[in-house]
Amino acid sequence: MDRLIYTAMSGAKHILEQQATASHNLANATTTGFRAQIDQFRAVPVQGAIVDTRAFVVDSTTGSDFRGGAIQHTGRELDVAVQGDGWIAVQAADGSEAYTRNGSLKLDENGVLQTGRGLTVMGDGGPLSIPPGRNIAVAKDGTISLVPDGSDATGLTTAGRMKLVNPPEADLRRGDDGLFRLQDGSLAAADPDVTVISGALESSNVNVVDGMVNMISLARQFDMQMKLLQHAENNDSKAAQLLSMS
Repeated sequence: MDRLIYTAMSGAKHILEQQATASHNLANATTTGFRAQIDQFRAVPVQGAIVDTRAFVVDSTTGSDFRGGAIQHTGRELDVAVQGDGWIAVQAADGSEAYTRNGSLKLDENGVLQTGRGLTVMGDGGPLSIPPGRNIAVAKDGTISLVPDGSDATGLTTAGRMKLVNPPEADLRRGDDGLFRLQDGSLAAADPDVTVISGALESSNVNVVDGMVNMISLARQFDMQMKLLQHAENNDSKAAQLLSMS
């Protein structure tokens, strides 16, 4: 039996999966610090095929696009953008340490430094807590200073330093929550060479034009797979007619 119907069906299925990835990237085109996901197709030979021209196609997730996004200056004192390579360490919802490039930070009612999504920012010694004060400033190395309430305007006090890391990109994997972690489950060490820009945010690295072109290309490939299914159906119908006449 010809395996055309199976090869076309597998191709259509995995094209839909790539379309989902492309849609996810486009949906995060305005997400601060987002890194686009990269997928690609690979061929898998069909076992027992009559001819070796038959092959399944499989969608393989190859990783993430780690190119940096554009730096946009906001002037907000708790907005920070990682300059060059590096990550901000945060505490994920499950309590594990994870890494993000989203530097839109805030303070909760207890003074704990968090991301816009409510994830606690990690310091050198654990979760970073900021005492009440004013004139908060973030230095290039992630050190946070402020004037405590009741102090003179010149009485700057260091509240702590954000944990900034720079593990090898090949060792990172993206979790279902969009945060990155080391593949072996270990914790990355703080890197003093990682610097941040205060009063700025890094935009997503998704290219909207490329993403739309990719979506159009995938839609055309899906149409081609549907046509192959129609050809397989026509071939089966003709073969049935010939057998009925014999």
